[in-house]
Amino acid sequence: MNLAEKSIATLKVFTELESETKQFVAESGLGCLSGCGFCCANPKVPASPLEFLPLAFDLYDKGLAESTLIMVENMEDDSSCVIYKPQSADGTKGFCGNHSKRGMICRLFATSARRTKYGKKDLIICKVLKEEKAYEYRNTSERINNDMEIPLATSFYSRLEEIDQSLCQQFTINEAIAFALELVLRYKFYEEQEIDVIA
Repeated sequence: MNLAEKSIATLKVFTELESETKQFVAESGLGCLSGCGFCCANPKVPASPLEFLPLAFDLYDKGLAESTLIMVENMEDDSSCVIYKPQSADGTKGFCGNHSKRGMICRLFATSARRTKYGKKDLIICKVLKEEKAYEYRNTSERINNDMEIPLATSFYSRLEEIDQSLCQQFTINEAIAFALELVLRYKFYEEQEIDVIA
């Protein structure tokens, strides 16, 4: 599987996750608050290069891959995601600059669960939603262990590992995006070299 095929396979996993999360959000009422960027403003969000390959290819197609990589390389270590567009002084209000190509981690908050060491499903959620939607949070936390279906984060991460385990190594979100951009730029460079040789 070449890099472009890995990106397409990743998008396919995202599409399946999205259909499952859409159903869960409709039933739980736990979707993210409009304009909230609390999680996006966290520079320590862990992510893998593989989950940002679709973003990197998209940026390349738009002629933005190199400039975005330079931007990431010049950012401070405590900077929020390079794709995030903050709309408040503290950065907690804003929006994703490329929502359709966001990473797996961005898709899992408030829409998936992990299992505790006792086998119980535990909602992956931020403190903003725990406080702002306290009733929905308590109700959903109870129901996911009884009668409500919820995507399990581990099963979707396993699906990504099946595509390319080495690209599932965890970094901070900006490091993961930079890694993906470097891979795509290198891939496209060699692809163009081959086209020149054939021509």
